[in-house]
Amino acid sequence: MAPPSDINHLSHPCIYGGDYGHSERKFGFMKWLSKLFKGGSNRGRGGRHHIHEPAEENMSWRAPSRALDDRARARKEKGQGRAMELSSAEDLKRPNAHQGYNWGIDADEDYSKGFQDSLDSSAYPPYAPEPYYPKDYRVCGGCNQEILYGNCLGCMDTYFHPDCFRCHSCCYPITEREFSLSGKHPYHKDCFKELTHPKCEVCFQFIPVNSAGLIEYRCHPFWSQKYCPSHEYDNTARCCSCERLEPRNIKYYRLEDGRSLCLECMESAIMDTGDCQPLYHSIRDYYEGMQMRIDQQVPMLLVEREALNDAIVGEKNGFHHLPETRGLCLSEEQTVTSIQRRPRIGGHKLIGMRTQPYKLIRRSEVTAILVLYGLPRLLTGAILAHELMHAWLRLKGYRNLNPEVEEGICQVLSYMWLESEVMPSSHSMPSTSTASSSYSSSKKGAKSHVENKLGEFFMNQIVNDSSPAYGGGFRAANEAVNKYGLRSTLDHIRLTGFFPV
Repeated sequence: MAPPSDINHLSHPCIYGGDYGHSERKFGFMKWLSKLFKGGSNRGRGGRHHIHEPAEENMSWRAPSRALDDRARARKEKGQGRAMELSSAEDLKRPNAHQGYNWGIDADEDYSKGFQDSLDSSAYPPYAPEPYYPKDYRVCGGCNQEILYGNCLGCMDTYFHPDCFRCHSCCYPITEREFSLSGKHPYHKDCFKELTHPKCEVCFQFIPVNSAGLIEYRCHPFWSQKYCPSHEYDNTARCCSCERLEPRNIKYYRLEDGRSLCLECMESAIMDTGDCQPLYHSIRDYYEGMQMRIDQQVPMLLVEREALNDAIVGEKNGFHHLPETRGLCLSEEQTVTSIQRRPRIGGHKLIGMRTQPYKLIRRSEVTAILVLYGLPRLLTGAILAHELMHAWLRLKGYRNLNPEVEEGICQVLSYMWLESEVMPSSHSMPSTSTASSSYSSSKKGAKSHVENKLGEFFMNQIVNDSSPAYGGGFRAANEAVNKYGLRSTLDHIRLTGFFPV
């Protein structure tokens, strides 16, 4: 290979014909490349941008090429060299310029890593290709199997085998042309009506719509018995105790005074005066346990509705709960008809009741306590507790009380007794002595769920009574008793005639 000083001989055309020319070109290219990297190293150390193009390099690149691909390769290599120099110049401005050409490799690695992280981030979720189905491929929405042949049903953007399109309620196939749809579930029209349209709990028919096209019905506030509005005017029987209407599939008992009694209330109904005596004495003991002893032996009689109404007429003073009075504390001398023998059941009627006139002689402020017969034990006891409070007030000299005060405090005693029967372990009951609840709960056996539910209903009636005397009076009296206690409230009533505030 010729020394660098003889490189001008490359301009002679005959040199390209042999190996010598090839060696000379190789030598020139390597020299140029070494100078290029040498210059790049200087730029990296010195931070200055110089391009050195010696004369011999220029001469070497003016040599003719043997082929067009050599020229293209030369232009490409020269362009790459120029790009590397410009990149090096820009790199000098970066914080890590002292690292030389290594920055190019690091930058590529960082860029590759950042690009890969961007692909892995949530902004670029992995692509999950959807399965490809042929144009006529259909999957049944019921059994999730392919529909291969035969008829199919299209509904809700889904296809079904005819036997797989089933009612969500009865699970039988829907074969009718019309059906009901609730959400994503199909129904037979009748099944959907059964699920959504309320039925009357008296006649068991769908409750009809009114003139405005709306479903209108009545509902008992405690029992939640839904029924058609027409049953309030079509002589449908109503229980005189719990107020529920008589369903068409159940017969209520008919009392001789025209009242009706449902089967649940009939289970614990008290029918004559003799049957009521144990209950009456237990409530007197309840009063004694609260240090409210009633010394006088006040007669107690069970009577029919007519006898009770006659006694009300004969009573000069007193406030009575209309339209139905169930108990009365008499202060006048009267002759009343009491029930001496309970009636027997004949079909669904109570017949054969024996009555006897009873003359009441006034020996004190109270002559007798009358209670309507045929009511459940808990309701009869609540009435007795109410009327005994009237007797206690009169015997203790509480006179000329207004109806709200007298009826209100009597309702409080009725409520307290019911609470001790239904919830004997309750400690929220207002009383002046713990003996009031301990005594009543120790002498009675366990009651059925039906009887307890009736007791809760009677308590609910007292709390939600809308009348000014019985309802408003109870709420005012109960508030005073809860705040000051029963004894202090009674003392305040004696002095002022009003509840303490």
